[in-house]
Amino acid sequence: MPQIDYFFTTLSPAAYIAGTRLEEIAARHGAGIAYKPLDIAALFARTGGTPPKDRHPSRQEYRAQDLVRQAKKAGMAFNLKPAFWPTNPAPSSYAIIAAAGAGGDVGTLVQGFLRAVWAEDRDIADDGVVRAVLEAAGFDPGLADSGLLTGAETYGANLEEAVNRGVFGAPFYIVAESDQRFWGQDRLDDLDRHLAREL
Repeated sequence: MPQIDYFFTTLSPAAYIAGTRLEEIAARHGAGIAYKPLDIAALFARTGGTPPKDRHPSRQEYRAQDLVRQAKKAGMAFNLKPAFWPTNPAPSSYAIIAAAGAGGDVGTLVQGFLRAVWAEDRDIADDGVVRAVLEAAGFDPGLADSGLLTGAETYGANLEEAVNRGVFGAPFYIVAESDQRFWGQDRLDDLDRHLAREL
């Protein structure tokens, strides 16, 4: 069975706009998904990236226009300037890591955190929000408390793995068997075609 290693941050607007397309592609091709949340600021620092706030105004303006267009194209509610962004992504990331270990629909959980930021103006660093998103996705809200040490270790390990495997942004998808890499929600069609052996 092919595996897609999915590197992302719960702060990424592009990961939010991707919606459920990754999960649909994986289901279509019988592929598994390994969800690997990471510290995007640390990834940028390690791989030559620039945080959005530090980019040239022309880049910031284009990003703003394009995100609105992409969200509209995907038919998704989207707030370009959410009330709680940026915020600390670690609590939501630890919850995702704990949920992946517990089993269940991790894709729905990931999208729940992303939607909380980009469509619902909720602070995913807040414990109450983390618990509510876990519960809404069918997980025990107590996962917010369990495995914090393991979550922190895995979160750090995901960053190291990402750097070592050529990841430099989010969302980033790697097909483990072929080491084919796809950066951005706008490359999901290419990932789909690669798994169909068309690319």
